Formats: sequence, C-alpha cells, structure tokens
Amino acid sequence: MRKIVVAGVGIAALALLAGCGKRGYDRARPDEFAVARQPSLVIPPDFALVPPTPGAARVQANSTTQAQTLEALFGTAPRNAVEAATINQTGGTADPGIRSSVGDPKTNVVDKGQTTRDIVAAPEGDGQDARAATPK
Repeated sequence: MRKIVVAGVGIAALALLAGCGKRGYDRARPDEFAVARQPSLVIPPDFALVPPTPGAARVQANSTTQAQTLEALFGTAPRNAVEAATINQTGGTADPGIRSSVGDPKTNVVDKGQTTRDIVAAPEGDGQDARAATPK
C-alpha cells in the first residue's frame, strides 16, 4: 500500500514538473532591456499665427451653423412637429421666445436644492431598483 502511495506522489510530481519544461512555445516579444529614450518634442519656431487684435471681427462669426443654432435655441425658429403636438396636447400656449427669458438674469428663480433636482432627475418606475448613495 505504501509503495502505491509513493508511486502516485512521484507520478504527480513528475507531471507537475513536466509543465515547467520549454516546448518551443516561446513567442517573439520585445526586449525589456533595450529601452531607448525618445527625443523630446520640439515646438516649431513659427506657427504663422498672430494674436487677435482687439475689436476685430472673429473668424468664427461668419458661421451660418452658429447662427442657426442660436436661432433654434433662443430665436423664433419654427417648432418641429413633436414640439407642436406636445404643446397642443397640453391645451396651452407657449411663448416661442421662452428660452431667452428663462436665461435672463432678471428672471426670478427659486433654488429648491439638490434633493429636488435628484427627485426630478430620478428615473420612472416603482422604485424597486432604487439605490441610495451617501455623499462622502
């Protein structure tokens, strides 16, 4: 019985040591000792850029995309079909320039605090998946 146990342990030891042998699976990999320093970046002496002059028109001011964006956000841009349908379903009317008056510094705004913002921003549902986070 003792000889069988010793033989079993010996075979197991040989099997484990056989895994340490090199079988030609050596992959080509970079030499970690052959490290070369990269030269530092050099800023070219001339970018051909000049600083802006005070009072001069901005280059981006000619952009029609920027004008269209400002028109859509704050101007009298026509409402799209979804926005118009939503307003019609509520039965109310909305001032087309309401976005401009909301951002006006003279508009009275009451800060209800972070708790109210969290409640408004909470996802819909019955709260079964809700998790509370304690600020640190």
